[in-house]
Amino acid sequence: MQATSHQAQLEALLRHPSLWRGRGAAVPAGWPTGFEPLDAALPGGGWPRRGLIEVVAPGPGHGELTLFAPLLRQLLEPQVDRCAAFVAPPFELFAPAWRAMGLPLTKLLVVRAPEPLWALEQGLLSGVCATVFGWVDAGTSLVALRRLSLAAEQGAALGVLVRPPRAALEPTAALLRVAVARTARGLGIELLKGRGLAPCRLELELP
Repeated sequence: MQATSHQAQLEALLRHPSLWRGRGAAVPAGWPTGFEPLDAALPGGGWPRRGLIEVVAPGPGHGELTLFAPLLRQLLEPQVDRCAAFVAPPFELFAPAWRAMGLPLTKLLVVRAPEPLWALEQGLLSGVCATVFGWVDAGTSLVALRRLSLAAEQGAALGVLVRPPRAALEPTAALLRVAVARTARGLGIELLKGRGLAPCRLELELP
């Protein structure tokens, strides 16, 4: 009898007009990542098609660019009249390595700018860049990150922000936050935050 009473109270509460009930929205289909285990773990079955992704890495050269090579091949196909921009990378992009990954060098743009956040925003807004990679310090304001997110939406572009580990403790405007690190077998991925995401860890074998 008591259980029935509690159930009736719950049903009455759920019918109350002042109660707001959230409804989960479907996540749009994403870009295939090129790694089946990662596709299976990501909402939408891949990387978001526009907006921001944050990649937390312990330092340069931990696979943060190799991870996105399959996506870049899709975005930079010959029939697609868009490019990929890299704003203020902390290293020189090695042309033979990019060529070996099947990427057209004529569609890769390196930007060295005194104001990297401004350059990132302009690249995302331009409509010319399918994706823009940027190396963004911890402590960057949430307002600045939201500007980048809005620019990516308006420019139908995907922004990939590579950030240091301490940035993982800060608020984000990104649709997805992941952590990467090289391992003995390939690349370790930790899915940290994202709409509809079940946080988990994966190890990907690199070609």
